[in-house]
Amino acid sequence: MGYTTIGYTLQVDMSKSIYSKNYKNFIEKLKKARLDAHLKQLDVAQKLKKPQSYISKIERGERRVDIAELKELASIYKKEINYFVK
Repeated sequence: MGYTTIGYTLQVDMSKSIYSKNYKNFIEKLKKARLDAHLKQLDVAQKLKKPQSYISKIERGERRVDIAELKELASIYKKEINYFVK
């Protein structure tokens, strides 16, 4: 798969994810923790003083979570940080 433009070839492979399997697993744990806490994305966003799209992008893998954000989310979900990184 590829195409040539002015002598340059660009290979296009859409099957590769930008995130590792471990990161996808982490995202799934975040979503599960939210659901287990019986919270909607909007509920979490309001607690963080962020728009609902902030949580949506995290759960879709469009936005990375740093350690400070993880600490806040763990507190809201009443989970230890280890739950998310095991």
